[in-house]
Amino acid sequence: MNGRARTGFLGQPRWFGTLFVVDLWERFSFFGMLAILYLYLVADRDDGGLGMTEADAASLSGLYMALVFMSALPGGWLADRLFGARRATLYGGLLITAGHVLLAVPSAGWLYPGLGLVIAGSGLVKPGMAAMVGRLYQGSPERREAAFSLFYMSIQVSALLAPLVTGFLGETVHWHLGFGAAALGMVVGVICYVAGWRRFEEVGARPERPLAEGELRRVLRRAALAGGLPAAAVTAGAVAGVLSLERVLMLVGLVVLAAPVLYYRALLRAPAVGPAERVRLRAMAWMLSASSVFWLLFAQGPALLNLFARDDVDRGVGTFEVPASWFQSVQPLFLLLLSPVAAALWVRMGRRAGAPAKFSAGLLLGGGAFLVMAGAASAAAQGRVSPLWLVVVYLLLVCGELAVAPIGLSLAAEVAPPGFTGRMLGLFWLFAAVGAAAGGRLAKLADVVPDAVYYLVLAGLGLLAGAALAVASGRLRTRLASRAGAGAPSPTGSVR
Repeated sequence: MNGRARTGFLGQPRWFGTLFVVDLWERFSFFGMLAILYLYLVADRDDGGLGMTEADAASLSGLYMALVFMSALPGGWLADRLFGARRATLYGGLLITAGHVLLAVPSAGWLYPGLGLVIAGSGLVKPGMAAMVGRLYQGSPERREAAFSLFYMSIQVSALLAPLVTGFLGETVHWHLGFGAAALGMVVGVICYVAGWRRFEEVGARPERPLAEGELRRVLRRAALAGGLPAAAVTAGAVAGVLSLERVLMLVGLVVLAAPVLYYRALLRAPAVGPAERVRLRAMAWMLSASSVFWLLFAQGPALLNLFARDDVDRGVGTFEVPASWFQSVQPLFLLLLSPVAAALWVRMGRRAGAPAKFSAGLLLGGGAFLVMAGAASAAAQGRVSPLWLVVVYLLLVCGELAVAPIGLSLAAEVAPPGFTGRMLGLFWLFAAVGAAAGGRLAKLADVVPDAVYYLVLAGLGLLAGAALAVASGRLRTRLASRAGAGAPSPTGSVR
């Protein structure tokens, strides 16, 4: 797809507009539920919540985010080898819809089945949509980066509106009514996708590398042995009360940490991957490892930053107290305003700044955000603080996110060997899963050290990772530019 056929939707093809609208509603459901999930988990049972400890709720929230990211890996495989990106997105949307409907049922027993369906569906939708956008502008990475940045806007519209709706309903009326609003958003998204089906023509219609005869049976057998049986054993132990929630979270967390290492080894040994592509993939591993540090910082938002907003921020506006979950809309508001600026900036900069330099800047900004957060925590020891503290923190995180997320997606699509696009995009989210899971586990430190010290630890992680990537950026840029059968760098010299 070279992007020549345009009709004026943000300068992109018509089918891009359909994906934009569908992703808007899918993200409305996701961010709407995420804005109230942690608050629901820690709320007293008398107030309709589950009464979890703050540490367990933070671990569960972080692990949920991690599994949403991690599910993109098998989802990307299914899109590449079995369904094709277009059908994978449809099937994922239906699963997410079913999951949100279960979460809307006013019974705690549906929490884990509902979250499980949302996780499975997200694993199909994320790489499916990204793979279709990734087909734009082959050979022109800077234009594809701009397209990904524009696509990122749909997420921000949803993330801005969703907490306002679900947060108000959940915190002031009933938690499950908030979950119900998220379910309604997903229903609208699926309807829009089906209505725009014909616009896609051949885009994502078939798998990039279809399965050979008999290969599906072998894959299903291996998957059942490697994942199905252990998952069933853990589930049975949890239901029987043999395994506590803490131990289940720990076991799943270990799987999340091991998965990217095992998958990368398998990818490097794949017969279809040539020597030059292995050089690029090894360099990409360093980029993805650095990105996981950013997602570790990002994972603090729906958990501890939400709790800080509830307990330590002056939320009064006259006689009205702003719901704590509404602060989750500050970050997407900045993203919505700054995404077009970032898209224009990447095109304007062209080959002058490579992807490693952009990642480095993103990590340094993320570390700076938590330096500010440490100051906010120190000030909160004297009483409730101004909401401007959190506004500044989210602004810095937004600037960092724009230098990591869309650039990382574009880079993953560019580095992917032929026939591996969906799985490479899934791998990007798998490293995000590592960061989110580690962030959830690290949140337990907040129970044993002062809040200001905890945020200084996070700041140190971001700043050190950003500085290390800056030092290695030249070497990484050269290795990412390596191409089979080509001795010259990519058109931008940055994301190849």
